[in-house]
Amino acid sequence: MKFILASQSPRRKEILERISLDFKVINSNIDESIISIHMDPCKYSVKLAELKAEKISIQNPNYTVIGADTIVSINNKILNKPKDFTEAKAMLNLLNGRIHEVITGVSLKNKSLDIDESFYDVSFVSFYKLNDNEISNYINNYKPFDKAGSYGIQGYAGLFIKEIKGSYDNIVGFPISKFYQIIKKYF
Repeated sequence: MKFILASQSPRRKEILERISLDFKVINSNIDESIISIHMDPCKYSVKLAELKAEKISIQNPNYTVIGADTIVSINNKILNKPKDFTEAKAMLNLLNGRIHEVITGVSLKNKSLDIDESFYDVSFVSFYKLNDNEISNYINNYKPFDKAGSYGIQGYAGLFIKEIKGSYDNIVGFPISKFYQIIKKYF
């Protein structure tokens, strides 16, 4: 079976490589701003995953395309990737000492096999209380501008984490266990 990951996320690529999945990477380059962030966070993450998978699937109908999108949500407010230091700091202050959700939407599409399935996974992350210096130093030294919610659990920001409930891989960017349970129905 031939797979395409419709994402250039190095974290998703690493997670899929761990299960020896034979796939290639094609970035979907969709404009994420076409979807309003003022909707249910789970639906939002799935919608973005579907857009990514659909775009690549049209061009590659004999492949099973994997689209995915990971977001952070707190009190139903979606936190995507920060644009700058100020936005990153505001996001981390919002998460500071609180519990939030990390949601990854996944979409599988294969035109030739008539596969069109989407799902999401939710993990709950609790942050320790951080001081202003810790937050500013983290942003200045680790530049988390490519990470939803302004942090990556697999790096230095792992020190901020008090507790997680759910899939660690989902928090990193891809719910591999749930993905495996879905694809084994087809292959």
